[in-house]
Amino acid sequence: MVKNKVVATVEELATPLVTGLGLELVDVEYVKEGGRWYLRIFIDKPGGVTLDDCQAVSESLDPLLDEVDPIPHSYHLEVSSPGIERPLKKPADFERFSGHRVQLTTFTPQDGQRKFTGRLEGLEDQMVVLTLDDGQERRIPFPEVATARLKASWL
Repeated sequence: MVKNKVVATVEELATPLVTGLGLELVDVEYVKEGGRWYLRIFIDKPGGVTLDDCQAVSESLDPLLDEVDPIPHSYHLEVSSPGIERPLKKPADFERFSGHRVQLTTFTPQDGQRKFTGRLEGLEDQMVVLTLDDGQERRIPFPEVATARLKASWL
């Protein structure tokens, strides 16, 4: 629960800052790895982000985090691109990346299945529409989507 509160607080702080820099806040992660805590901020923009974009967000966000102090212990702040297989989180992501290949996992089984891979057709009436690899169309309720990521196609 504390992790969720940290993520929500950081998203609230970071969103206007990132948007003001002409970027999109894709995701915030607060995780413990190898005994160390990491706060990861994932940003994007058309054409991809640069090292300068990451540095600008880091330098602008760091003082805000010090002021609000949502994390009571030491941690490492990382700002980066979400990568080629970026997560899809918001309804707008499912529209923006319509036509792209995705991998999606649901919270509960949908017709006995939880993992789906195929072409994203978009979001219609709160239903994620996919054309699966076997050609079938599948409609999955948006609230049932646990994770969704773009899936890189290597030719």
